[in-house]
Amino acid sequence: MSVSPSSSASGAQRQQLIDAARDALADIPLASRCRGLPSLLHVTTVSRFVLESLQRDPALLERLAEHDELRRPPSREQMHMRLHEALSACNSEEALATTLRTLRREWMVGIIWRDLCRDQCASSEGSVKSAWDTAAAVSQLAEVMVQGALGWLEEFLAPRWGRAWYKDGGVMSLIVLGMGKLGAGELNLSSDIDLIFAYTHDGDTQGGKRSLAHLDYFTRMGQKLIRALDSTTVDGFVFRVDMRLRPLGEGSPLVASFAALDRYYLEQGREWERFALVKARPIAGDIEAGEALLERLAPFIYRRYIDYGAIQSLRDTKAMINREVRRRGLHDNIKLGAGGIREAEFVVQVFQLVRGGRDTELQTASLRRAMETLSALALLPSEQLTALESDYLLLRDVEHVLQAMDDRQTQDLPDNDADRERLALALGRAGWPQLEAELDALRQRIHSVFDAIISSDDEPQADDANGPDVPEWHALWQGDLDDEEACATLSQYGFVEPSRSLSLLRGLANSHAARAMQRIGQQRLDALMPLLLASIVSEYRQTIDADSQPAEHSPSSARLRVHYRDQPPDVVLARILPLIEAVLRRTAYLSLLRESDGARTQLIRLCAASPWVAEELARYPHLLDELLTPETLYTPPDRESLTTALDMALLRIAEDDEEAQLEALRMFKHAQVLSVAASDLAGLRPLMQVSDALTLIAEVIVERVVQIAWRRMVGRYGQPQAALDQGNEPGDAPGMAVIGYGKLGGIELGYGSDLDLVFIHNGTTGGVTDGPRQLDNNVFFTRLGQRIIHMLTVVTPSGVLYEVDMRLRPSGNAGLLVSSLSAFGDYQRQHAWTWEHQALVRARAIAGHSQLQRDFEQLRRDILQQPRDRSALRQDVVSMRHKMRAHLSSSKTHADGFDLKQDAGGMVDIEFIDQYAVLAFASEHPALCEWSDNVRILETLSECGCWPSDAIEALHDAYLRYRDANHLNALAKRGARVAATAFAKDRERVTACWQHWMEEGSVEAGCR
Repeated sequence: MSVSPSSSASGAQRQQLIDAARDALADIPLASRCRGLPSLLHVTTVSRFVLESLQRDPALLERLAEHDELRRPPSREQMHMRLHEALSACNSEEALATTLRTLRREWMVGIIWRDLCRDQCASSEGSVKSAWDTAAAVSQLAEVMVQGALGWLEEFLAPRWGRAWYKDGGVMSLIVLGMGKLGAGELNLSSDIDLIFAYTHDGDTQGGKRSLAHLDYFTRMGQKLIRALDSTTVDGFVFRVDMRLRPLGEGSPLVASFAALDRYYLEQGREWERFALVKARPIAGDIEAGEALLERLAPFIYRRYIDYGAIQSLRDTKAMINREVRRRGLHDNIKLGAGGIREAEFVVQVFQLVRGGRDTELQTASLRRAMETLSALALLPSEQLTALESDYLLLRDVEHVLQAMDDRQTQDLPDNDADRERLALALGRAGWPQLEAELDALRQRIHSVFDAIISSDDEPQADDANGPDVPEWHALWQGDLDDEEACATLSQYGFVEPSRSLSLLRGLANSHAARAMQRIGQQRLDALMPLLLASIVSEYRQTIDADSQPAEHSPSSARLRVHYRDQPPDVVLARILPLIEAVLRRTAYLSLLRESDGARTQLIRLCAASPWVAEELARYPHLLDELLTPETLYTPPDRESLTTALDMALLRIAEDDEEAQLEALRMFKHAQVLSVAASDLAGLRPLMQVSDALTLIAEVIVERVVQIAWRRMVGRYGQPQAALDQGNEPGDAPGMAVIGYGKLGGIELGYGSDLDLVFIHNGTTGGVTDGPRQLDNNVFFTRLGQRIIHMLTVVTPSGVLYEVDMRLRPSGNAGLLVSSLSAFGDYQRQHAWTWEHQALVRARAIAGHSQLQRDFEQLRRDILQQPRDRSALRQDVVSMRHKMRAHLSSSKTHADGFDLKQDAGGMVDIEFIDQYAVLAFASEHPALCEWSDNVRILETLSECGCWPSDAIEALHDAYLRYRDANHLNALAKRGARVAATAFAKDRERVTACWQHWMEEGSVEAGCR
């Protein structure tokens, strides 16, 4: 910190302080080299603590200068060595206390000196450049002292009590967790240290005169450690120790085992304890075990979902602080007052708690690293973060100077002119008025950022044109309106069946789940429901007026609003309430919907547009997290992004934790399909891209399932090996490939589609695995297939991944689950029915052994290109289609409607025409084998000139329209039936093509 010339107004006061320090120094017998230090007068003018320390120990400054600690801090290793050397001479706890306090005073004087003389030390290696460096030095001092004291106590007391031991023979030590700023490595100059003590497991000590239970032993050890650090003697203290952050606080056991901590945080852990544990870090004792403990507690600290409940909890904590500030008159307290250190820390901490479960980079105890991560993740504007950090560091500088004056823990700005001038002098300001104005401005800036992120004063209010004020909805929700008044209010704002809606609201409020909620959960529900009702009405009113308004910029606006226009508030409310009921025990989601206007709006629009989406959200509430980022929600990623996202989710899970892997796969699928559905409803993606995206999601998931299952099987049985007597080379490792049929193979998956799968392998007869538990290759691949099916279909809390249909494998349900490629080829050439070759048209390798996938594709082309008798082929295809119509068509039982898929002139007719064309013409036009999807097969047919292009174009357009309607019907839960008059022209054209090409066998006929 530089020293600026003092202003005339404060010059006299400043000079008096300097003269007083000079006079005091004159009486201290300092070494001549120390008396000549240029910063001596400046430091002792600001810090009475340093001056008093030199009066007590004139040689202190010379020792610091000798070790060059006035310019740069000692390393951790140097401190440990010096402390160890000093402690080795201690033979009593009293001697321990004296040694710790003597060294602490010396090192603290060095820290204060370097902090107040930054400019003079700037060229030194490791010199102080900001408050971060000073805080790191104090934190290092605390850690060294705690580690040294604990190590000495364990050795000193071992003859009396013995030591605790692990079962493998290792010594068990007390685990000391540093909390708060100590855990963050960011202590202030005269801070308490917040600690939590733990040990791994219960047992008894061994090797001493007296054996103690671990709980008793570690409790006594903790008491001894606190006394060594905290008690005030003639030499002062080391660090004041605060143990109130331990489970149940004061009056509770001083230490706890891992099992006890697990139980406590699982069953009784409170929100503020989550905040505290964010900054927890093992600082002494068994560091490795401490890190393992924090890993165990991570699910309590960081929610897997985006946790908006943390915001309200931080508000509650801040409100409690504000009450204390008012009660104790702490408005000039730069830590607790408005715009102070605590508010700046809360701004960062809210992002850690809200998003730390998802953005694991935020899981750090250090505020400094958290700030850097916020910038990297672009969660706050970089300019705002830069200003916030700069303002925060100035406040920390002020805090350090205040505490350096007397080595006293204080954050109150001085109320006397002398100390105000000392503060201004230390910070290089011309005088107190300049510094005071600067602090007022920066505290206002910090408070503005804090308010923008955490304040609850920005709740939306619907205006009279769009809906009632939130207070009116609050009265309705709380039951302050009688039934007649409530129904009148609902009716006034567009509810068609107000009594039914009121009944649903009353049912939720009086449900067992709602009445069983804890107080904080009830508060969150009561805060959300009025906002939700107001938002539903507001959105509905805006939709009614949308025809006369310009289109919104939101990507979701156009098509979602078309769907919404048909849905009165009753319908939307009825769709959303099951979701609200589903999250009553996970009240962070209630906070999410209350805090995020965007998430609430997206929820309303999507549920209005699709009951399917509403049911998915109610069934899997974690999907609410996706509503926070509409940009991502409406833009499903490509294969690379999908693969990366899934791999990142799986990387956080142990390879042997299959249950967690399956849950992660399901959560990933639900989130990605919701994204596709949202973009589909918004009309942002053409039909082909919707099906491509849904198919791509399935492919990425199947590929990962195959990899997980393969890894598990190989780990148990070893790698399948080729039989060398069949001409294979050593190292030729067989593999398996997954073949997608039907909609999966045809890149035409819809919402809720099953996966038609066939498994093939290239293992040789007689080959076995190379593991300790050898299996025949065929058995290995059969079990592998079973494992894959199990992983795809097993029910977990998040449902199933996909239903799987294996009936298209050779010989259907009677055939082998997994076939070799050669056996599959033999079956297709010699035994397959025509309908099985039709199915092969829509087959495609999607996962597994890459060379085997290529071999399958070649085999598929060979089978499809076989010359065929077109008349016999056509007869087989038509016969199969007639059987399907007889069993599946709805025309006989539902003459008033049209089944998009099965009725004459529908999708299956077009698919059968495609399949017939590929099988009939591929021998002459191999390009027909390139694609497995109907649209591109039709385009290739047109290019090859097999049939008239105008007829093929009619089929092409009809097929796209049918599929589009089918997708939207699925989202609307309407099934595949439409009105009898729908798609009349398309049906006529498709029926004409079917009649001419299939029934009559006229290759040249058109279908206009």
